[in-house]
Amino acid sequence: MSRNRRRSHGEGAVFPYRNGYAAVLETGWDTGKRSRKWVYGRTEREVLDKLADLRRRQEKGQNLAAAPRTFGDWLDEWMSMKERDGTRPSTLQGYRKLIENHVRPVLGRVALDKLTPLMIRRLLAQKTDAGLSATTVRHVHGLIRNALGDAEREELVHRNAAKSVRPPSVQQVERRALTVEEAKRLLEVLAGHQLEALFVCALTVGLRRGELLGLRWSDIDFDAGVLTVRQTVQRADGRLQFVAPKTHRSRRTVPVPAQTLALFRSHRRHQAAARLAAGERWHDHGLVFPSRVGTFMDPDNIDRTWHKIRAAAGLGWLRLHDLRHACATFLLVSGASPRTVMKVLGHSQIGLTMNTYAHVLPEIERAAVDEAARHLFG
Repeated sequence: MSRNRRRSHGEGAVFPYRNGYAAVLETGWDTGKRSRKWVYGRTEREVLDKLADLRRRQEKGQNLAAAPRTFGDWLDEWMSMKERDGTRPSTLQGYRKLIENHVRPVLGRVALDKLTPLMIRRLLAQKTDAGLSATTVRHVHGLIRNALGDAEREELVHRNAAKSVRPPSVQQVERRALTVEEAKRLLEVLAGHQLEALFVCALTVGLRRGELLGLRWSDIDFDAGVLTVRQTVQRADGRLQFVAPKTHRSRRTVPVPAQTLALFRSHRRHQAAARLAAGERWHDHGLVFPSRVGTFMDPDNIDRTWHKIRAAAGLGWLRLHDLRHACATFLLVSGASPRTVMKVLGHSQIGLTMNTYAHVLPEIERAAVDEAARHLFG
């Protein structure tokens, strides 16, 4: 480029530097000092292109005066932000595993504002080729997308590079549904078991494992025949603790069948006897399903007990969480609306209920059509 050519407005001053060229762009003020951004290249044209790119980022809202940081640096800041915002401990623990096992080793040293869709796409492909499940790869993508979304809001990047990357699709696996006959067989095996009330509550009310372990006697209104989910128990930082429900809809009051209430009453009598036997060793947290000394019951103990029960019932395929699904299925088949099931289960959106139990809807629709025809034709 001729040194005598008059530069157009906004090109800036490009000058020879070592074996190439350089330019500087005023980017504003940082902690009371004027901030500048330098660019370098082998040719004037290369420097001008870099200068134009900086201006485009600045126009799109990126704060060029912000201190440079790697993506790994930003993930550390982002995690601190999420912790201050009150993100659930179990969610933070999951984020840390994804970051340390999958994201930081590959993208941690990349400059935050240099992260590209191609880099993210290659990371997801690498994880897929390594045998990581599509669900986990989607979680990796979701974490990167969320972290970059907050970086964009903080004006540290001019765009969210993960938005243009499509994560792998997950094939919906239709799990076997518990039949009424199988449920009755399960109830026979549970009869008289010390945790009968817990498993029957999961089947008839649809509570999650953590919600069951976080249930307190004060949460059950025996006169009204309802219980309220106010907290859940989760392991965080190596210890069990109360945490808030997953979403605002997870905090809910639901009706309890009379048979389940009767089991709660019987369970409370047995617990009173256990409390007397424990004496001073008992630590009262008001839990419906505590350990032998009143403290939080370990979720792993629940799982081990459940494995024995399902084997005795000849239902080795049945997960504990499947009792929650069975509750929803029985409600739908019995005529409950999807919105009612959504409220009972504490789903955040009606679409989640409809998609999860789509396999039941044709049966419900057929029953409704046949019932309407019966009224018409007798």
